[in-house]
Amino acid sequence: MTEMNQPPTVVASLDKLHTQSYFSPVPEAISDADSQKEEIIMGIDEAGRGPVIGPMVYAVAYCTRAYQDETLIPNYDFDDSKKLTDPVRRQLFKLMYDSKDIDAVGYATTCITPCDISSGMSRFPPTQQYNLNEQAHDTTMALIQGVLDQNVHLSHIYIDTVGPPHTYQLKLENRFPGIKFTVAKKADSLYCVVSVASVVAKVTRDLLVEHLEQNHPQNSTRMGSGYPSDPRTKTWLRDSQQPLFGWPTDIVRFSWQTCQTLLDKAADDGTGIQLEWEEDLVDKKNKAMLTWDYSNNSDNIATVQQADKLITLDSWYHA
Repeated sequence: MTEMNQPPTVVASLDKLHTQSYFSPVPEAISDADSQKEEIIMGIDEAGRGPVIGPMVYAVAYCTRAYQDETLIPNYDFDDSKKLTDPVRRQLFKLMYDSKDIDAVGYATTCITPCDISSGMSRFPPTQQYNLNEQAHDTTMALIQGVLDQNVHLSHIYIDTVGPPHTYQLKLENRFPGIKFTVAKKADSLYCVVSVASVVAKVTRDLLVEHLEQNHPQNSTRMGSGYPSDPRTKTWLRDSQQPLFGWPTDIVRFSWQTCQTLLDKAADDGTGIQLEWEEDLVDKKNKAMLTWDYSNNSDNIATVQQADKLITLDSWYHA
């Protein structure tokens, strides 16, 4: 896939190992709007939360309420992106970034890469782990702030959520006082402006996954949807797995249990190369050396048995 004629949200994230964001220019209809008279609304949705392959994409779309009610709803078939066919989704988004038929809607995206998702969820110690909900919330707030920094005066923001709506809504209201929030499940089917964001997120993710598939050199198996339950995805993961590094970090989310299961299986059957970190080896060796000699030590003081010195890379190098 070349950059020519691709959505700018896709171009911004092509072949990137780390998370990237894109903010469209503010439409004239919004920059010229009288914020005292015209309510500017925003919708937020994501695509790719569950897949083991590819990025998770968050998108926002914003316009005046009048434009949503008088132009988008009666003239365009925006809906939950999963209910629309792929050609319809792509055509609707193209009307926003290419032909400019839909010229009064601004939008922005953040593509959280598999590498960043996995590294956040795998932080050590576990108390420092950056789970998917936290990543999603921080990304959402950063997108809102980014649009506000473009001098867009948002009045009401509608957000689709898969978690408890009430606590999330309170968090957003505390972060952005003065803006009204509606956080609801299935918001992409209830509010047109969220449906627009849903389309932007879904098309952006689909095109990025297509690019990953086309540029992956290891095999010709189709990746499928990227969801762990998809037989094509499971086949692709199995056929693409390498003995040492598993899979490319720009494609696969190593923090998913699906990956851990395959890596463990490869270690057990000998098709994979199992690594042990030096710290783990030192810890095991120290525990093996340390014994409690209750029979000879009335004070119950730990004694260390004599053992061969553990040779590690740093001790060997400095020997």
